[in-house]
Amino acid sequence: MKTAVTAALSAGLLAVPAAAADVEIEAEGPVIELSVYESITAEPDIVTIGAGVTTQAPTAVEAMRQNAREMTRVIERIKTLGVDEKDIQTTGINLSARYDYDRENREQVFRGYSVSNRVSVKLRDIEGTGKALDALVEAGATDISGPNFGLEDDAAVRDEARMRAVQRAGARARAYAAMLGYDGVEVLRINETIRGRGPSPANAMRSMDAESVQVSATPVQPGIVETGVSISITYELVDDEDEE
Repeated sequence: MKTAVTAALSAGLLAVPAAAADVEIEAEGPVIELSVYESITAEPDIVTIGAGVTTQAPTAVEAMRQNAREMTRVIERIKTLGVDEKDIQTTGINLSARYDYDRENREQVFRGYSVSNRVSVKLRDIEGTGKALDALVEAGATDISGPNFGLEDDAAVRDEARMRAVQRAGARARAYAAMLGYDGVEVLRINETIRGRGPSPANAMRSMDAESVQVSATPVQPGIVETGVSISITYELVDDEDEE
């Protein structure tokens, strides 16, 4: 898996004891707080797509029956693609009455019922995403959404981002200490914020009408995804005699 790292860092220096700013921290020397963001981009190894079926009928019972038949056909088609059943999840079923507005009489006219059923599908074969989308439309899906690319397990890349963030913050803190005539720094507090492992902007989730999809090798580019860690570390600037 190819990875790349980017970083952002900001700093704030307090020339007063930390106790004046936060009663939970005691420090004799000046305090500096650094905010570091490390992000890692990587090639995705999973992709999530959505598929739905919408049916209409004069009665609610018939609309539900039609939808059940057509959605079953779509789900069975998904399974033939080698997708495990645990990677197929129903995300919503909606039944609603349909009305048209009669402008002449200025009233709503009942037209029947509409049922929509959607599932979320996790694909582990990135290269087969285009064929999967085509297969869903052929099976009867009336709308699809995605693809949304991501990482199955981003623990390792998060650990790398975390390590780089701490190293970068420590180096910058020691540089501030040297510039201000101090010998070193001591860590007083660390706060961490996890950033989502979502797709890059180009890969954001989008919805498509099935009629607009050409059922012939739909092109799909996985691009890259980003995951990262934002860390805020508070240091005390110290002299060697203070550390003893």
